[in-house]
Amino acid sequence: MKFGRAVAAAAMLAVVTACGSGGTTAEGGGGGKVGIDHPRADSDFWNSYIKYVPQMAGELKVDLMPATNSQNDVAKLVNNVQALVGQGAKVIVMAPQDTGAVATTLQQLENKKIPVVTVDTRPDKGNVYMVVRADNRAYGTKACEFLGEKLGGKGKVVQLQGSLGSINGRDRSEAFLDCMKSKFPGITVFSEPTEWEGTKAASMLQTRLEQNPDIKGIYMHAGGVHLAPTLQVLKQKGLLLPTDDPKHIFVISNDGIPQEFEAIRKGDIDATVSQPADLYAKYALFYAKAAAEGKTFKPGPTDHDSTIIELPNGLEDQLPAPLVTKENVDDQALWGNQVK
Repeated sequence: MKFGRAVAAAAMLAVVTACGSGGTTAEGGGGGKVGIDHPRADSDFWNSYIKYVPQMAGELKVDLMPATNSQNDVAKLVNNVQALVGQGAKVIVMAPQDTGAVATTLQQLENKKIPVVTVDTRPDKGNVYMVVRADNRAYGTKACEFLGEKLGGKGKVVQLQGSLGSINGRDRSEAFLDCMKSKFPGITVFSEPTEWEGTKAASMLQTRLEQNPDIKGIYMHAGGVHLAPTLQVLKQKGLLLPTDDPKHIFVISNDGIPQEFEAIRKGDIDATVSQPADLYAKYALFYAKAAAEGKTFKPGPTDHDSTIIELPNGLEDQLPAPLVTKENVDDQALWGNQVK
């Protein structure tokens, strides 16, 4: 782990790393304030994450500073991080939506020996202490296999992508397309880059349905921003139909928010992949506290059903993200069923 080694070197100590969530503390680690920047407040998924943060900070006894919100604007993210550092942050937690534009900020933080934990997104460049994320390529593959099987390997589908400037958008999109090409070559995919914006998703879906009224499947990269506009377009066109109706369009999403679960129960959509908003908050703060205390980690299985993998620029804890359908949508272990 690049940043972990930098911390250890600064402490002039050889540190024995530990597997999973049980890190080893480097002598001289003294804790400190954790600064956190939230990426946006216009997504049901991220609003759920934001609500979990203070709860988890209390449970883990993290010295958490008042949060900032960069509103999906990398310039605001840079300014917010600078402000948090100026106010005494010893560790930064962030979720950069443009994963290619934060390298300079990460380098500046590394120069100041301030570890960084990123949530949900993995920076393209720039060292990080830990990325708390799920396997986003698995999201795309699960969506492909679900739609491919439902459509019997034939037909047309729309992929409402996030932003291709984000590693998440790229991972989900590439895996979906790779899977379709190899497993379901009889399916035509129309990919629409929405930049994680609901209005763009609605406009693009509307156009595709007008040009291709025989579309039979939709893959939404983010239910938090894509669900409502997608359902609105389908309703306007009289396409919110039961599964056994020949005109039914099969819809699978990503996020696992309560609104998606309700849509699955109603039959408006068919499935989603549950991103663990609760675990994102918990383990982002867990690793932030560990970084402040000088702990280090190494690749391998954890004690919380995940796996830490090694990246060129740090480590990533890949948390579990299950497929949710009508068969398991009422499972109370899913965070989307725990939100009050």
